[in-house]
Amino acid sequence: MLPESPGGLAAVVGLLGLCVGSFLNVVIHRLPKMMEREWQTQCAELRGEMPPPGEALSLAKPRSRCPTCGHRITALENIPLLSYLLILKGKCAGCGARISPRYPIVEALTGLLSAYAAWHFGPTLQTLGALVLIWALIALSAIDLDTQLLPDSITLPLLWLGLGFNLWTTYTDLPSAVVGAMLGYLALWSVFWLFKLATGKEGMGYGDFKLLAALGAWLGWQMLPAIILLSSVVGAIVGITLIVACRRGRNIPIPFGPYLAAAGGIALFWGAQITHGYLSSIS
Repeated sequence: MLPESPGGLAAVVGLLGLCVGSFLNVVIHRLPKMMEREWQTQCAELRGEMPPPGEALSLAKPRSRCPTCGHRITALENIPLLSYLLILKGKCAGCGARISPRYPIVEALTGLLSAYAAWHFGPTLQTLGALVLIWALIALSAIDLDTQLLPDSITLPLLWLGLGFNLWTTYTDLPSAVVGAMLGYLALWSVFWLFKLATGKEGMGYGDFKLLAALGAWLGWQMLPAIILLSSVVGAIVGITLIVACRRGRNIPIPFGPYLAAAGGIALFWGAQITHGYLSSIS
């Protein structure tokens, strides 16, 4: 039975979020490898060859291990945040290799956002949906940063789940959700083709279309202008900063998925206030 107080509920859900964050690290690390292996197998089959040899890989098997020495991670070494900070102190117990700080960052971010969602929405269906959306957005953002891929195995179920939750008008009415999915996809699809016709280059990937469609399905078409504006502003600021401060080449692509995900999270919690404030300022 969940606690009735907002603080108690947030604490319980925050602890759950820490555990989910640990699993999301597995998803972020393994899902692209699983996709790549599947592509290699399909290509081999088309050529009439045997699939490339390799250990079976899934989200459950084999057990997590150090990529440097192969040391298997024990249960004690897999406690969210505490293992990294207090037990391992940022290093592998087997070989002493440095463990990326991204692992505790993902765990902490998932825990904090999960706790805030529970506090913000309370013991409602909105909290359950918000958790699903937040967890998916965190995984998609990290995968896109690593590989510039937004896997269909996450974006497409996320879209359908958004429509499913809005059968009960959880975040918006169902017609707004359906139109949001349609316009979300078509908006970036149109930008993609206009940019390609004008420059001969592809400015973004199809995964971005599907992610914005999913956000439209969750939050409705009314939130799409705010999501597009917020993601574009943040993306422009980060891109200019990388070019100026880090001397990053202008031709090096920057993944857009994390900015869409961040904008979607902002719209989930404060989209109505942002839209109302903007409309009031211009009226």
